[in-house]
Amino acid sequence: MSQAEGAAGAAGEPAEGAAAREGAAESAGRAGAAEGAGRAGAVRNPLRTFGILRSELTTTLRRWRTLALLGVLAAVPVLIGIAVRIETADGSSAGHGGGEAGPAFLSQVTNNGLFLVFAALAATLPVFLPMAVGVIAGDAIAGEANAGTLRYLLVAPAGRTRLLLAKYAATLGFCLVATLVVAASALAVGALLFPVGDVTTISGTTIGFGDGLVRAGLVAVVVAASLTGFAALGLFVSTLTNSGIAAMAATVGLLITVQIVDTIPQLSAVHPYLFPHYWLSFSDLLREPVYWDEVLKNLELQALYAAVFGSAAWARFTAKDITT
Repeated sequence: MSQAEGAAGAAGEPAEGAAAREGAAESAGRAGAAEGAGRAGAVRNPLRTFGILRSELTTTLRRWRTLALLGVLAAVPVLIGIAVRIETADGSSAGHGGGEAGPAFLSQVTNNGLFLVFAALAATLPVFLPMAVGVIAGDAIAGEANAGTLRYLLVAPAGRTRLLLAKYAATLGFCLVATLVVAASALAVGALLFPVGDVTTISGTTIGFGDGLVRAGLVAVVVAASLTGFAALGLFVSTLTNSGIAAMAATVGLLITVQIVDTIPQLSAVHPYLFPHYWLSFSDLLREPVYWDEVLKNLELQALYAAVFGSAAWARFTAKDITT
């Protein structure tokens, strides 16, 4: 029994009310921290913004839900590595070596454990990573409203625009952290279960292991950047409702719907405008020389989605009647 529940029992009031007050106290503390940052940055607005961003990012990454999501993401490369190790125990090759990025990378894992990084990112990017981002983005505003703590955050001299930017920046921070968790887990498992060394690129040339590590880091950054448009979409959905669960479900539902549309040949005319269409273009970073065309198309498309849905989220949130 928590201290809030014990106090509620002693005072003869419902535990739900105590839990609500406990959440309000937490948000009030965050509001106080932001207010302190506001006073410290009264002359310099960037300091105030940095204080709010630090508070939001810390709060997001410390939640048990976030830690659980990161734990699941870290487990995916472990499962892939073990599965490949078991499959190749008799000397057979892993995967099918097809044209898709995932199987092609998977078939190289036994020769070089570094390829587990690329295989794990290819496996998690279509589903696991965006679903985790959808949970965080969808809950950013709606979750605060549902818990009755949004107005406490707005008590601080932050302003709605600055708070919205801090929420989006915290979501982008989660995108980067989640991607790096997958990459780091895959690198550790790959080095433990398989040999590592020079990397054979998709073009058939060989680069050094150090250069391969640099390519892996660049791939992780591009994968994280690939989620920025979807994060803005989720933030916009979060401003439309006061239910965190509804916002998260709607965001994930949109993800699934768009990915289904992206696989229908009859709708190929709209495919280049869908945010997940170029997600797997990061495989072109493993060519020698690097093929940038589709990677840049992906980044431009994500920037467009971020601008459009970020503006829509700002228009909705700044005009929204905050009652909770």
